[in-house]
Amino acid sequence: MNTILITIISLCAIGIVSAVILYIVAQKFHVEEDPRIDTVEGLLPGANCGGCGYPGCRGLAEAIVKANDMEGLFCPVGGTACMKEIATALGREVSESAPKTAVVRCNGSCANRPRTNRYDGAPSCAVEHALYAGDTACTYGCLGCGDCVEACTFDAIHMEKTTGLPVVTDACVACGACVKSCPRSIIELRNRGPKERRIFVACVNKEKGGVARKACSAACIGCSKCVKECAFEAISIEKNLAYIDFIKCRLCRKCVAVCPTGAIHEINFPARKITPEVKEAEEAPEEKNTEPAAVNMPVPTAIVIAEKAATAGTIVVPEDSSVAKKAEEEKISEEEEVAEEEKKEISRKADRTSNEEIDFKI
Repeated sequence: MNTILITIISLCAIGIVSAVILYIVAQKFHVEEDPRIDTVEGLLPGANCGGCGYPGCRGLAEAIVKANDMEGLFCPVGGTACMKEIATALGREVSESAPKTAVVRCNGSCANRPRTNRYDGAPSCAVEHALYAGDTACTYGCLGCGDCVEACTFDAIHMEKTTGLPVVTDACVACGACVKSCPRSIIELRNRGPKERRIFVACVNKEKGGVARKACSAACIGCSKCVKECAFEAISIEKNLAYIDFIKCRLCRKCVAVCPTGAIHEINFPARKITPEVKEAEEAPEEKNTEPAAVNMPVPTAIVIAEKAATAGTIVVPEDSSVAKKAEEEKISEEEEVAEEEKKEISRKADRTSNEEIDFKI
């Protein structure tokens, strides 16, 4: 009985002494924390996706409170509305940022990019990229293992079975997790654009045109036609690859029409209007050819006109016709020759008359 009592008393004493020591240490090394951090963290969506560049929402809240302004600090999940609430709580101003979304800059589907071999290994884009060039001749395109799908915590991207490429849905919050997970950097964050309309080059192949086209029929060949067509200087060519600046782009779609390989994609645009003339030509080209067209009729020459005029008994002089002018000059010269002969004949008759009169007198 005494042994149990002594043990209990000893444990209680050790606990009390330890608590006192911990209290003294806590007071000695106590760090004051700004209470506004908890307020800002409460206004954040709590996704902890890391899209802001900080380790979770708590890290972003601390960065916002400690910073003098909110320049460069943005929560992609909460968006501009969330940042405005935080700015109001802290008594600051925040600049509006256009909402963004992820786009897949690769059009190397099974139809456009034929497979040259078969990959038999770990189903990971990072592993396949580290081992060899891939199962196609394009060393820049999507590997199709779905690392981006696994990295997305919002279920905003999935693999399309028919094409073998990832597809981004409207649920994307532009956290950038898929961008970081792609070993070939084919996924990019771009502005959503007005009415969710976007234009971008769906290719990252930097090979020369012939090599890139051989590997993928929809590859960018760096022909610069889109650069010449763009009136806003939004397109540039670097390392045989075209790139569209979404800040300068005005979504006119002229570059899409001139691209010979279809490497430029347009998203959420209405169908192009077909003019009645083009539609009629496409639907009934034979009917138009049966109608007599003035452009297909032979142009009558001056000789033909002269012959027709002679048959009709009239004289027709075609305007601006060298042949007609020449014929008229020849006719005038003939008339002059006839008049000259008549004058000579009259002169000869007068001479004969004068000779007869002289003979009569004699």
